[in-house]
Amino acid sequence: MRNGLVLFTSDRGIRPATLAAAAEERGFDTFYVPEHTHIPVKREAAHPCTGDETLPDDRYLRTLDPWISLATAAQATSRIRLSTAVALPVESDPITLAKQVATLDHLSGGRVDLGAGFGWNTDELADHHVPAARRRTVLKEYVGAMRALWTQEEASYDGEFVSFGPSWAYPKPAAHIPLIIGAGGGPKTFRWIAENADGWMTTPTQADISAQIEALKKAWADAGRDGRPDIRILIAFRPDPGDLMAWAEQGATELIWGVPDRSEDEVLASLDRLAGRLGLG
Repeated sequence: MRNGLVLFTSDRGIRPATLAAAAEERGFDTFYVPEHTHIPVKREAAHPCTGDETLPDDRYLRTLDPWISLATAAQATSRIRLSTAVALPVESDPITLAKQVATLDHLSGGRVDLGAGFGWNTDELADHHVPAARRRTVLKEYVGAMRALWTQEEASYDGEFVSFGPSWAYPKPAAHIPLIIGAGGGPKTFRWIAENADGWMTTPTQADISAQIEALKKAWADAGRDGRPDIRILIAFRPDPGDLMAWAEQGATELIWGVPDRSEDEVLASLDRLAGRLGLG
């Protein structure tokens, strides 16, 4: 399995480009950053970890723009892949977002993946005029529209939430940009992934990952998809070596490790310890 590294970016602590360069030097395969455009002060949406409207910490209020962050990381690196854990495409104009992602892929030499979520913070979605009950449909259409712009000479799309006539849009991505959905595992999510995406990213609250992997593989086969889904496991606990072996045997493709939101020196020291445990470098 590959090893990825996620930084919950904020306007304090280590900069994304600094950590991405350090991660590349130590042999990590992918660098991830999150996205929240803003956090409404008054909310009704329950956070997946706290179970109510309270947030685990204030980083949610302070996240950096993911695409600008990854652009700086691209400039500081040459090999490591650049991704999001997770981005919220429904909170952006899909035509503009398609241009941003394609440009980053072009300038980075084809290193971009798109980790995307449906959006747990429905109050945040509401400010972007995304109806919470339809957010999966909105994401499906936005992804379809972006893929049209990425692959068609004269792209067009006609949907309920996004529609545009024949258009030119360059640059095109160097290759297919993988879409990995970060969401709690379940039949509805796995059907969506099997029909629209390339793989699944677990969440910090995910339990019984082995059973979920098998459920996704079944949904994938039921949808008539060839090959296997790309499965990326976000490590939110110290995993048992037996779990790592089982996930690898089941076809998991990447483990995603986190680093603390602290000063540069502290984060790099933590990164060295992690790379040592993983045998990287």
